[in-house]
Amino acid sequence: MADYYEILGVPKNATDADIKTAYRKQALKWHPDRNKAPEASEKFKEINKAFEVLSDPKKKEVYDQYGEAAFQRGGSAGGPQGYDQQGPFYTYTNFGGQGNPFEGADFSGFSDPFEIFEQFFGFESPFGGRSRRSARRDVYEIELSFDEAVHGVKKETVIKGQRKTIKIPAGVDNGMHIRFSDFDLQVRVRPHPYFKREGQDIYLEKEISYPTAILGGIVDVPTVDGSVKLKIRPGTQSGTTVRLRSQGIPYPNSSQKGDEYVIYKIHVPQNISGKAKKLLEELQREI
Repeated sequence: MADYYEILGVPKNATDADIKTAYRKQALKWHPDRNKAPEASEKFKEINKAFEVLSDPKKKEVYDQYGEAAFQRGGSAGGPQGYDQQGPFYTYTNFGGQGNPFEGADFSGFSDPFEIFEQFFGFESPFGGRSRRSARRDVYEIELSFDEAVHGVKKETVIKGQRKTIKIPAGVDNGMHIRFSDFDLQVRVRPHPYFKREGQDIYLEKEISYPTAILGGIVDVPTVDGSVKLKIRPGTQSGTTVRLRSQGIPYPNSSQKGDEYVIYKIHVPQNISGKAKKLLEELQREI
């Protein structure tokens, strides 16, 4: 039996944000368009299957109680107690007296791993593959600034000869396809001068002075929503990384956010005064 938590590389108490972050990293690693290993395609399908279950609270609860058997294709007729088999899934028919938690769910599209993104994020896969359904759709391209991609924006553009106002949700990434009623929109995001993006997480290198690294202090650090003050501990080493939880980029159509990672770099001046040199020489003797 496959362990969905092990496939995504997360513990059983992982949060929704942890599951999404792990899924994105695994999907990037094993996507067949990027990974040419023979096992990449099968691995990618396993990752999508694991995410499909663990990202849905009701399915996750069923999985935690009954394991993979509740979601296997062509399982035994009886299945876990209280379940009926519908297609590849067992559906619970008396979930706490609230009826079938999977009622109305359409699982037929999950045979194509590229469509998992459309089902769960409302976007087409950003990794280069295109689903069968989108192959016949018109695709237009739009360029956004880093800030517009992070916070969302309304844009006026001409589509099929008509001027339209298009709402871009917060958190879109470079290369994403946004599905509208009769066309797709491919997003291009201009890079930021100092933020580096990896999924919904951002990375920032922050220079601190040599005295601040030794003595400690307070520094202002920019985030996507403004600046925050961080306390520098005495004796901070160059390369020390601080995680700012939920200070990253929103997940599209979600209240969850990624994190910001601040990497301290100690600034060493090329030229110093004679007085400063003597102080440093004295410090060197002390340590």
